[in-house]
Amino acid sequence: MADKRMTEDEVVAELRDGMTIGIGGWGSRRKPMSLVRAILRSDLKDLSLVAYGGPDVGLLCAAGKARKVAYGFVSLDSIPLEPHFRKAKQAGAIEFAEYDEGAFLLGLMAAAHRMPFYPTRAGLGSDMLTMNPSLKTVRSPYDDGEEFVAVPAFELDVALIHMNRADERGNGQFLGPDLFFDDVMAMGAKKTYMSTEKIVDTADFPKHGPVHTQKIARMYVTGVVEAAMGAHFTECPPDYERDEAFQREYAATARDEEAWRTFKASYLDLDSHADYVKAINARGQR
Repeated sequence: MADKRMTEDEVVAELRDGMTIGIGGWGSRRKPMSLVRAILRSDLKDLSLVAYGGPDVGLLCAAGKARKVAYGFVSLDSIPLEPHFRKAKQAGAIEFAEYDEGAFLLGLMAAAHRMPFYPTRAGLGSDMLTMNPSLKTVRSPYDDGEEFVAVPAFELDVALIHMNRADERGNGQFLGPDLFFDDVMAMGAKKTYMSTEKIVDTADFPKHGPVHTQKIARMYVTGVVEAAMGAHFTECPPDYERDEAFQREYAATARDEEAWRTFKASYLDLDSHADYVKAINARGQR
């Protein structure tokens, strides 16, 4: 079996300007933040992001990496609206496609099942169609003739996800309360890169959680990155909770350019994830 272990920078070296990148997790929960920070360190630009968004989307917007964002929401959970995303959207700095949460999932499912679109009643008569004039409707070919919204498949060049545990071959395991559709995103992308809190032997998965938590199959995974604290400052239970103090500090930088520059220099303009962890640990000791 192939050993798929990589570093964050090796993953980013596989990415190209203009790609469409799906980012797993949900709001400020189990986001692949070490991979996002590696993108921030790179020269990548003009990216299209597809996500149930959180600080991943906010950071990439703030750094000028994102050209377009397709989302079901962009939230920090305990802070309802991601402030850097809001700032970029209000300034007209990004294009956007806004879906409700269910329709967004259908876009992921259509990609995973290799369908051009999935029909849904969701969105009929709502502002989802107003906000997305490119969305089309279809009629049932059966006697009912009912009209549906045709949610197009997200064409994902790459998916980035974070799991609690993984093996070197690309199998992944979540240990928190929710998978957040990361398995569907991985199935729908041309390539998937998975960061993980810890790489373990395949035989040891049952020691960490029951069989139903082993949801990421190696056949969909191109590379695996071991990154303890790789989802920080988002939550990754049971390994750690969201760093609320750090999140508040981050959110405040959307209102203050000097604070943003200081935050960026302290936590983003670093050489590696290991340096980031050192900076976080030093912050906790102050």
